[in-house]
Amino acid sequence: MPNIEDKIKQKIEELRPGLQADGGDLELVEIDEKEKKVKVKLHGACVGCPMSEVTLKGFVLQNLKEEWPELEDVLAVH
Repeated sequence: MPNIEDKIKQKIEELRPGLQADGGDLELVEIDEKEKKVKVKLHGACVGCPMSEVTLKGFVLQNLKEEWPELEDVLAVH
């Protein structure tokens, strides 16, 4: 049975093509199971985009919650 880390990594790989289609990308940095947070690094067009926060909270977070319902937040790190 896959653990949380494996599930999150797989889901991020599924989300990346959609971001890449718009010139951006997403890289997993850290999964904090204790704090129930995932840290990612944005690349390409996502960097500095005014919609990146909407993408993180509305798209990435919601999709990751399908794999980890207890997840509380997705944070972009530099």
